[in-house]
Amino acid sequence: MEKTDQQEEIKRKVVNAIKDVYDPEIPVDVYELGLIYEITVYPVNNVYILMTLTSPNCPAAESIPSEVKSRVSEIEGINNVEVELTFDPPYSQDMMSEVAKLELGFL
Repeated sequence: MEKTDQQEEIKRKVVNAIKDVYDPEIPVDVYELGLIYEITVYPVNNVYILMTLTSPNCPAAESIPSEVKSRVSEIEGINNVEVELTFDPPYSQDMMSEVAKLELGFL
C-alpha cells in the first residue's frame, strides 16, 4: 500500500472516530456540525486536527477536544494526535453538513 493510500485510509478512520464525538447539547456529531476544519495525516501516522467549537463560551470547551483526541488515539497504528482549537474563522451554522441541518430541522 502506498503512503498516500495508507494516509487516506487513516484519514477515513479518523473521520469515523470523530463521528462518535457529540456536543452534549446538540444531537449531531462534531464532524457533521462542521467543527472540524482540517485533518492532516503526517508520515509515521501522526495526526493533526484543527477544530472549533460552536462558541468560545461552550460549556464543553475542554471535553470535546480531549474526547476527539482520545477517540482518534484509540485507532490502531496511530502514533501521535495533536488537536488544535481555533475560533478563526468563527463557527456558523453554514458549516453544518446537510445531514446535521436535516437532523436539527434547518432544512
